[in-house]
Amino acid sequence: MYQKTQLRKKYLILRKKKYFDIDKKFFLPLIKLIQFKSKKKFTKIAIYYPSNFELNVLKILEFNHILTKDILLPVIDKNNLMNFFSWKKNEALFVNKFGLLEPAKSHAKVPDIMIIPILAFDKNKYRLGYGKGFYDRYLNKYLKKFKNILTIGVAFSFQKHHKLPVSQKDVKLDFIITEKRIYK
Repeated sequence: MYQKTQLRKKYLILRKKKYFDIDKKFFLPLIKLIQFKSKKKFTKIAIYYPSNFELNVLKILEFNHILTKDILLPVIDKNNLMNFFSWKKNEALFVNKFGLLEPAKSHAKVPDIMIIPILAFDKNKYRLGYGKGFYDRYLNKYLKKFKNILTIGVAFSFQKHHKLPVSQKDVKLDFIITEKRIYK
């Protein structure tokens, strides 16, 4: 089994080589999940601002149903902890120390639904990120208090790895959506 650092290098290169632009139809299964989850209350949806050949999740903002939701983007604090803050499409963003775009800080919010970037994933719905542990730390902290956070990873099908090395800190996602299928 590859070490995580070797897998990161492999899938960064692969994603850069094989990246393709996706149509907004890619997100129809995700929209159905969000509609099902958000029937009962106002929903806070955490997304990420794509970089480094990540799947362009901003296309969900083309669905009117999503624009009625509270959209959140992550912000990395000085202590390397991640929190989520409200953001509206076309609002100004700021560049953080990692070169990623973030919204202005206001009042941190806990999302009801998290759409999570993936470098690689396996059939058991574990993901490999960039190695800083931001999402896993956040989820390990907040899933204890808020058990109903729905976690959805989005990736290209070529990012699937047979079995990722997993530690106790790694969080299994509820769903992973690719252009070919949904992992439940």
